[in-house]
Amino acid sequence: MTKKTVAIIGGGPAAMMLAAFLNPDLFLVTIYEQNKTFGRKFLVAGKGGFNLTHSEDLSAFVNRYTPKSFIEGIISAFDNQDLRQWLEKLGIPSFVGTSKRVYPIKGIKPIEVLNKILNLLKERGVQFAFEHQWGGWDLDQGLRFNNRTTIQSDLCIFALGGGSWKVTGSNDHWLSLFQQQGVLTKGFKSANCAYQIAWPSAFLQKQEGQALKNIAISCEGQIQKGEAVITQFGIEGNAIYALSPNIQHQLDEFGKATVLVDLKPPFTQQVIYDRLDQSKAKNVSQALRRDLKLSAAKVDLIKSQISKTAFQDLAQLAQAIKALPLTLLAAAPLDEAISTTGGIDLSAIDAHFQLKNKPKHYCIGEMLDWNAPTGGYLLQACFSMGVYLARHLNEKESNT
Repeated sequence: MTKKTVAIIGGGPAAMMLAAFLNPDLFLVTIYEQNKTFGRKFLVAGKGGFNLTHSEDLSAFVNRYTPKSFIEGIISAFDNQDLRQWLEKLGIPSFVGTSKRVYPIKGIKPIEVLNKILNLLKERGVQFAFEHQWGGWDLDQGLRFNNRTTIQSDLCIFALGGGSWKVTGSNDHWLSLFQQQGVLTKGFKSANCAYQIAWPSAFLQKQEGQALKNIAISCEGQIQKGEAVITQFGIEGNAIYALSPNIQHQLDEFGKATVLVDLKPPFTQQVIYDRLDQSKAKNVSQALRRDLKLSAAKVDLIKSQISKTAFQDLAQLAQAIKALPLTLLAAAPLDEAISTTGGIDLSAIDAHFQLKNKPKHYCIGEMLDWNAPTGGYLLQACFSMGVYLARHLNEKESNT
């Protein structure tokens, strides 16, 4: 049987996983990468500890994605446990950290993980073409690279990434190329990013860089526990990142967004009121620190957001501690975001990522319009998409 040629454009996690699972007896695979090496974003993601996935139960895991309906079946077909088992066979054992995030065992660096995957691809006959920047299609629908080289391939899979981290090669230059072909797209927006707040200068002078730990932030009924950091620009951290879809919805609709911060999640409003009412402290600030164990940053945050009268009124103060409103003015710039939403509209692809108006052309990974919080969810989805498409193409080709 003559093998079909597969051109994968982009060398990120989704692309590498696709190549790793495509049947080498059925396909001749070449990955085209615009950089001199693979996995630049993969390695950047590992700088703060290489968070491969999350150990959360699958029923809760899939609820982290927007839209859930798009990602649920894909993740279920190759979930976090499947990933860990696959990595183990590859010689990359992992462990669950205190945050329930999954990492390679201590001593295994991100570059080692990348190299083990690349070695597997070489063993499976995958070819690599570096410094090949895709520039669209020619008149015969061949793939054009560097505005001169043209490639014809039986199947074309795009894994071009999102719009953040330009230093790694991710950008939105390709959006217009798909638009010219009549593919529906959406402009990229920042996700998993900092949000702008007009902090009072006196508050910022004292508390810039301080962490608000063990809090919960809510927006449009969605609640996320974690921590956030006060910055010159505004606020960032895992407690705000996960609310990006809700925040962006409000920013689009109203030009600003409102989130509610619960500074003491374990206590009800009534318990907070009672503790303050029964406090023997000399003043309210001392009661907040001594009886509720609020940090100086949390106390100053409350003072910066409510009036002196409300601060002295225990009922209003208790309410503010449980639901302190913060006004967000804008998202951080694209290049400062951990991930993005936007790209290829999900209505433009079928159930197996094939473009509806361009048969034998597929799109996977962050270039599609979906979102997930940090914590291993982004990488897991990219890995799962690569496996999902590979299995589909393997089965389809075996049956022809």
